[in-house]
Amino acid sequence: MIRKMKPALRIDVLSLFPKTLEGFVSESILAKAIDSGLIEVNSLDLRRWAKGKHRETDDRPFGGGAGMVMKPEPLFAAVNEIADDDTTIIYMAPDGEKLNTSICQELSLKKHILLISGHYEGVDQRVRDYLVNREISVGDYVLTNGTLSSSILIDAVCRHVPGVLGDKDSLNDETFEEGLLGIPQYTRPSEFNGLKVPEVLLSGNHAEISAWRRSKRVEKTRKLRPDLLKN
Repeated sequence: MIRKMKPALRIDVLSLFPKTLEGFVSESILAKAIDSGLIEVNSLDLRRWAKGKHRETDDRPFGGGAGMVMKPEPLFAAVNEIADDDTTIIYMAPDGEKLNTSICQELSLKKHILLISGHYEGVDQRVRDYLVNREISVGDYVLTNGTLSSSILIDAVCRHVPGVLGDKDSLNDETFEEGLLGIPQYTRPSEFNGLKVPEVLLSGNHAEISAWRRSKRVEKTRKLRPDLLKN
């Protein structure tokens, strides 16, 4: 396909399981954004930069312990080939800073993001100390396939790139925008099994609807995530 413009954001992902990401970005909104040239996402097999007959990318940890650790050589070689002055290099790590809306908004303004997807017991510490610019976690849990965390970051970041979401107002009332949880949503029918949609949403009064939604967001946040209101 011939692209009509340079994408606003290019994301490269280094992974041992690149097909995991390929399926994810070939569907729905991300696929449309890629086809439209708004974003570019490349899933790269780290083994391309591994040496030797078997192209090994991991080895046993020094000092003993369970599992395998991703070797530094392939990662350094890949980053040296791919990255430039506009590249933000991110390692997806369970002990990194927790991903949130403000980070997503910040990253959506970058020109090029290079994601390193961890696997097994993670990467050699020298990669973390000397290669990456940032370490990000998608939550306080561990995944068997680090490419899944990269997929979450890609989806959360790209929706902030102008044009990716069809309606520019789609982000306004979403969960975590303005530090609040999302609004209650209703659709047709207006009454189902005796359960009615709040009258204000049927009134057509946009000012009252906006005020109602705001109050519900605050109420929901106070009940479920009071920590957000501290900010």
